[in-house]
Amino acid sequence: MLEDVERWLSTRSWSVEDRPLKKLIAAKRATGSTVSVVLPALNEEETVGEIVAIIRRELMTRKVPLVDEIVVIDSGSTDRTSEVAAEAGARVVHRDEILPRLPAVPGKGEVLWRSLLVTRGDIVAFVDADLKEFSADFVSGIVGPLLTEPGVDLVKAMYDRPLGSAAGQGGRVTELMARPLLNMHWPQLAGFVQPLGGEYAARRSLLEQLPFPVGYGVELGMLVDALHLVGLDALAQVDVGVRKHRHQDGQALGRMSAAIYRTAQLRLARGHMIRPSLTQFERGENGFEPRTYSVDMEERPPMAEIEEYVERKAA
Repeated sequence: MLEDVERWLSTRSWSVEDRPLKKLIAAKRATGSTVSVVLPALNEEETVGEIVAIIRRELMTRKVPLVDEIVVIDSGSTDRTSEVAAEAGARVVHRDEILPRLPAVPGKGEVLWRSLLVTRGDIVAFVDADLKEFSADFVSGIVGPLLTEPGVDLVKAMYDRPLGSAAGQGGRVTELMARPLLNMHWPQLAGFVQPLGGEYAARRSLLEQLPFPVGYGVELGMLVDALHLVGLDALAQVDVGVRKHRHQDGQALGRMSAAIYRTAQLRLARGHMIRPSLTQFERGENGFEPRTYSVDMEERPPMAEIEEYVERKAA
């Protein structure tokens, strides 16, 4: 392993237990920072309510005022995601209501990008809405270093990811696609345990300078771009335990991998894909039938370049 990665692992990898809530609240008051939590959600009625309720109960009280706002961005759910989230105490905003002059496109990155326009926190924490057996440590863990370490700008959660009853077998796209790409092309990022994890926090001052791939490539793209913008020592990770969530099937993971590869390719060469699509096969009545999917090709510009965002900051 690279010497600077080994050094980084010893100085920028922590456990949630390293920063008790009492210490975080004191640091938050001392710095005057505000914290927003964003949950991107699409048909997550089974889990989103509990996540919101736990955050409100454990991190938004008079005794523990760590989080200032929790916002669920609904990207077109057809179930009761919005109702459940609102009943649990979140502010719910529909993706299409944010920056309506730019028609929204499908994708997680699109939702995260738009969330910057409807949140106020100096620190923004992103948490996936499909987590099961959720712990408030997921939020306090990733927010902690941003409150106590002035030189840290982005923090990723790290955790075990079981696949069914098999420990550590989750994160298949990470192991088969993202980790090899990072090790070969951006070896300084090789120390991240969960580079594609959906739980991470960053300073707004960094997020507003980053382009956002609209789809599944957003996490890898953000890490690579942040590395170039602020350097390795401004990035960190915190162990928050175990992450349980809904797993996708192999073909969905293939499409995710294609989007991640495309994100990496653009950052390597800023070129164009020869064929921006992915063909997969499913067995039908007449044997294996091809199904072709387009690969996300769009990225949103840094939010600092969006007129409405600049006007809101000036207001």
